[in-house]
Amino acid sequence: MTTPVYPPKPVPGDRMAILSPASGLPGVLPLPHELGLRRLRADFGLEPVEYPTTRTMGATPRERADDIHAAFADPTVKAVMASIGGDDQITVLPYLDRELIRANPKPFFGYSDNTNLLAFLYNLGIVGYHGAGVMTEIGRPYALAPLTEDSVRAALFTSGPYELRPAERYRDTDRDWADPATFEREPDSQPAGGWIWHQPHRRVEGRSWGGNIEILSWLLMADREIARDLAAYDGGVLFLETSEEMPSAQEVFRILRNMGERGLLARFPALLVARAKAWSFQRPNDPDAKRRYAAEQREAVLRALAAYAPDTMAVFDVDFGHTDPQLVIPYGGSVVVDGPARRITVTY
Repeated sequence: MTTPVYPPKPVPGDRMAILSPASGLPGVLPLPHELGLRRLRADFGLEPVEYPTTRTMGATPRERADDIHAAFADPTVKAVMASIGGDDQITVLPYLDRELIRANPKPFFGYSDNTNLLAFLYNLGIVGYHGAGVMTEIGRPYALAPLTEDSVRAALFTSGPYELRPAERYRDTDRDWADPATFEREPDSQPAGGWIWHQPHRRVEGRSWGGNIEILSWLLMADREIARDLAAYDGGVLFLETSEEMPSAQEVFRILRNMGERGLLARFPALLVARAKAWSFQRPNDPDAKRRYAAEQREAVLRALAAYAPDTMAVFDVDFGHTDPQLVIPYGGSVVVDGPARRITVTY
């Protein structure tokens, strides 16, 4: 098993690469992107550096890979952050130079479709950071969410243990990013209700793996970035989130069932499940529909665990992935899930 390497952390004043390895949406919706860049400068003291495809929709996989190579190879760039997700980053993977990136490890921040690049880094033994997109978290309307800012700051600049804390309130509704008025007031939120624990009778410490479950299913189908020897995942902490496309409970169950049939699900003695995004512009659910959707998602996961990993401890509604506020999860780093104490501690 590859021993994970935590890349050196940036310090205020350093340059940070801003990439769009999934989608060039900053060129279409510049308002949250520009706000995110301003905050990286003003609030985090970093100097964002954009690349040719950062604001280019329709950039080829090779062009996006070239930007990734340029960012990792540049010794003056100390960290890398994705602007946003997308749906075809899997096509970039074949163009990536493993030796170049392995020789120049840097903290990479992204989630959703960026699960592809995070899984790629995992297999190189480089710890990545699941969370903190420029447009989504850093460019959040009105102000950074305090819980998000604290987690991002710790992941960016510090090393060592960091205890995750449940949000008191959360948001999963959105407003139009093309409308300047969106950014003039605090987004609407609702009570969070805390984390939900399943079989919290043990303490698990292991290397994290997972990400967006839809992207993981594509990687499994394409047979990319999945270890040939599944023993590589033994004792790890699986973490899963769903996207704004809001996959059905049946789809989530089927993905987990197939992971179980492959012998993958039972490798992980602990599972973290993100708070499911239950609203989108295409499906603007009312509060009752959102509660039903979230409950059906939990039931689907529990059904799969009962069939394939009955001893696995699970924690639901953890604040990572497509939710606000958002906690950063180290991808391939150490995570402690302490059931009796009801605590989750990550190592940044």
